[in-house]
Amino acid sequence: MEVKVHRKGIIVIPAEVRRRLNIKEGSVMELEVEGDKIVLKRKTTLLDMYGADKEMGDSALKELERLRKEEVERENSV
Repeated sequence: MEVKVHRKGIIVIPAEVRRRLNIKEGSVMELEVEGDKIVLKRKTTLLDMYGADKEMGDSALKELERLRKEEVERENSV
């Protein structure tokens, strides 16, 4: 795919690519130089990862709830 470099080094990522990679205004991108190539990657944020591993999140939440319950019981027994 060919794109043109504008003033100040600005390039426009074609709409088809933005849609396919879910790149929106304000998305953070990572730029790497590999030899004579520029590699532009969409950086994954915490918001992107929300719900990515629901089972692990659920078990972590249950563990936190269990630990907090034990802590409250210890505080009440003093």
